[in-house]
Amino acid sequence: MYVDGFVLPVPKKNIEAYRKLARKAGKIWREHGALEYRECVSDDVPRGKTTSFPQSVKLKPNEVVWFSYIVYKSRRHRDAVNKKVMSDPRITNMGTDKVPFDSKRMIYGGFKVSVDA
Repeated sequence: MYVDGFVLPVPKKNIEAYRKLARKAGKIWREHGALEYRECVSDDVPRGKTTSFPQSVKLKPNEVVWFSYIVYKSRRHRDAVNKKVMSDPRITNMGTDKVPFDSKRMIYGGFKVSVDA
């Protein structure tokens, strides 16, 4: 298995707009073959002294942290799914809209599943 993970700040006033965008994106990823698509809003993420989720995205007082992930069969599968997703007009047209979060503070990456208990 392979997972793309994301951590991003969403202004509290934009939570519903972000949920709407995430539902639409999730549907598209799943249609193109992603095994899972999850969006998680912070509930218990204290600020750390050295590192933390809030620090990682330079969280502002009027924002909440979101942790999101997409599951694939493999990195090759991820690459194939993302190629389809990135050419889907429903996604490419999202780029013309103002997104409801600061994408410059989003952290993301791909991860090989090491333990699946």
